[in-house]
Amino acid sequence: MKTKTELDIPAGNVMMKLWHAKQEIGKVYKNANNPHFKRSYADLNAILQTVEPILLAHGLLLMQPIQDGAVVTRIFDPETLTSVESTMQLPEGQNPQQMGSAVSYFRRYSLTSLLCLQTTDDDAELASKPKAKPTATDELVDKFIVSLQAGTNKWSAEKFISTYALTEAQIVKLNETPL
Repeated sequence: MKTKTELDIPAGNVMMKLWHAKQEIGKVYKNANNPHFKRSYADLNAILQTVEPILLAHGLLLMQPIQDGAVVTRIFDPETLTSVESTMQLPEGQNPQQMGSAVSYFRRYSLTSLLCLQTTDDDAELASKPKAKPTATDELVDKFIVSLQAGTNKWSAEKFISTYALTEAQIVKLNETPL
């Protein structure tokens, strides 16, 4: 029996690509502290470093423009010209420094919300262990090879291999692919 996803969503659809990407993203580690509230959090850079390479590997582009006084977080599929987005209205009457802080804050929260990201503390035990690489599926490796051959991927094979946990067969396939 097929699931609703398999029946209703074409394989190239932005939602299907996002579904595959979400399976690889995992948790985002908290890397910053807010001294006023004595809390740790994952800053915008930590979130972007975690999600953007995975989204790109799945053919998805993350954009966060400011439009009509709001931060718009959009995940765009250039192949199908479809997207998903979340919008947060910026507060009015702020000086440039306050506005800059609000933009960063809203970008972080709208991206976290749109992707339903989980954050976890990076305590001393976790920090002492190497961070596990996301596992590359055969489908992801094939898509990466196609994008390399087409000249549409800015990553090198070496960067892909160092970013993802690959099987020996996947590494051989990457290394034997003519470019």
